[in-house]
Amino acid sequence: MPQMQIDDPQGALALMRESVEGFASHHPGPAAFRARRAAGGDLTASLWRAFAEAGWTGLMLPEELGGLGLGLAEQAVLSEALGRELIAEPLAMCAVFSSALLAEAPASAERDRLCEGLVSGQTILAVAWRKPLPHTRAAPLHARPGDGGYRLQGEAHFVDAALSATDLLVVAETPEGAVLLSVPPAGATIASRAGVDGAAVSTLSFSGLEVAASRVLAKAASLEAMLAKPIACARLALAAELSGLACRALEMTIAYTKDRVQFGKPIASFQVIQHRLVEMWSDAEFACASVVNAIETAARGDAKASELAILAAKARAGDGAFSICRRAIHLHGAMGITDESNIGLYLKRAIALNATLGQPEDLRLQFLALERAA
Repeated sequence: MPQMQIDDPQGALALMRESVEGFASHHPGPAAFRARRAAGGDLTASLWRAFAEAGWTGLMLPEELGGLGLGLAEQAVLSEALGRELIAEPLAMCAVFSSALLAEAPASAERDRLCEGLVSGQTILAVAWRKPLPHTRAAPLHARPGDGGYRLQGEAHFVDAALSATDLLVVAETPEGAVLLSVPPAGATIASRAGVDGAAVSTLSFSGLEVAASRVLAKAASLEAMLAKPIACARLALAAELSGLACRALEMTIAYTKDRVQFGKPIASFQVIQHRLVEMWSDAEFACASVVNAIETAARGDAKASELAILAAKARAGDGAFSICRRAIHLHGAMGITDESNIGLYLKRAIALNATLGQPEDLRLQFLALERAA
């Protein structure tokens, strides 16, 4: 079956895959998915604490900040394995993205507090930075200097885990560039709605919130300078999770078509079904290969080539996961569209991850623009 093939001379990556399989035996992903959806929540606190106990919330946080200090390969294997098991906690945004932001911030008591809490699982960080959609009248986030700190105004959209967050990491534009602020959730007005996968997605509004100087974590010349690395790391984690979803959906479909009998034969013996399964297998292989290529390209240190490879991986894995899950439901027949069938949950999760940090068509346009840039 398709799976990311990464050099693993010490066997550490294989052990990580096995640890996720063991975790899933005690915390089944589909059951948690349905429970979270029924509760209207955005994160399962007990699962997040278990993530922290396993070291996953601080996996990419540097050792000097209390994390494991591991790299993109380890994070990708973890995310792929979680995708296979449909363990749908917002690890990419609340841990990977947050870790990258905090790792680049200068030393401060507030930064150290947040890092310690992230690693222990006591702190749940929601990152607010995405601008409102162009057709809305909402104002993007702005931070104006005042009294040693900043006054925060505007809205941030598509925030994961805002309802469960103990702390907010807010990235806002300033007259001089951009600033990263630590903000208590009580300082924001939170409006939430259910996403495609049932998890709540929130919009945060700030109306002149005063943020003290002690909560200013970092400054940068622009939003792009502050967000480029966190976005790249999170996109790669999302691509790996999508590839895991795709591979497991394929495996489930192959198993079903071997068991489902029509006209006295398993439907997997019909040539038309075999053709579709081969197409799904090809999509899964390409998704896995694109993520591995991004990991290897990033390891070579070429910033532009790495960014291109990550854009390509997220687009390829997103398209592959959606296509495989859609065809998987079709091959499951009437059972595939029932909520009792787990295959539908894989499709919903794939749609939600596709929309996070760029749909495939948007990422391809970014790829072309970057590739043609001087």
